[in-house]
Amino acid sequence: MKTMAMTKTYNRRIVLDLPELELPEGQITAVIGANGSGKSTFAKILGGIDRPDAPHPVLPEISAGYLPQKSFPFRMSVEKNILSNGHDRSRAAELMTALGLGNLAAQSAKKLSGGETARMALARLLMKQYELLILDEPTAAMDMESTLLSENLISHYCQETGCAVLLITHSIQQARRLARQVLFLQQGKLIEQGDTDTVLSKPARAETKQFLEFYGI
Repeated sequence: MKTMAMTKTYNRRIVLDLPELELPEGQITAVIGANGSGKSTFAKILGGIDRPDAPHPVLPEISAGYLPQKSFPFRMSVEKNILSNGHDRSRAAELMTALGLGNLAAQSAKKLSGGETARMALARLLMKQYELLILDEPTAAMDMESTLLSENLISHYCQETGCAVLLITHSIQQARRLARQVLFLQQGKLIEQGDTDTVLSKPARAETKQFLEFYGI
C-alpha cells in the first residue's frame, strides 16, 4: 500500500516532510533514526492520532491498528484488557501463552510491570486483524526474552494476515531481525530507503553511514 506525501509543522517548524511511501503487504518495514527524527510523529499520523498539515488522508480506506510508545492498562484483569479488543477467548488465551502472560490472566493489569504491560498491550492489539499494523517501539520496556517472544508473534501475525507492518525502533538489531525494508529518517526527512541488508550493511548516504557507525553497526 502507498502512503500519501505528508508534512507536519509545530510552531512554524517543519518536523516531518515525507514523500509518498510504499509499505509492502505481508512485510515489516522498520523506521530508524535518532530521537527527534520524526519517527513517532510519522506513526501517530498513520495511526490517526495526529494530523498532517494538508487536509487530505495519508492512507487509503484500510483498517489500521496502532500501538503507541507508552502502553496503558485498563482497570480490569489482564484477560479482560485483552478481550476489550475482541471477544474470542481462545484467541486471547493463545496470545497470552505466546507472550508468557498465561499465569497472569486473572491479575489486575494495574499491577503489571512495565514490560508485562507492554506485552499485554501488544496482545490486546493483535486480537483483531488489520491491513496495516503500526508499532511504535513495542518492545522498548521488555527484557530480551520478552522481546524475542514479541518479535516472533509480530512476525507470525504479519505472515498469517498478510498485513503491512510499520515498526518504529531504536534497535538496529531488531530492524535486522524483523524487517524486509528500512526507512532512515533524519530531522523529519527520508534520507534513505531500501532492503534491510543493503541499508544496514552498505548504506548509500553518508548520513546513514554516520548514524549506523554511531550506534556501533
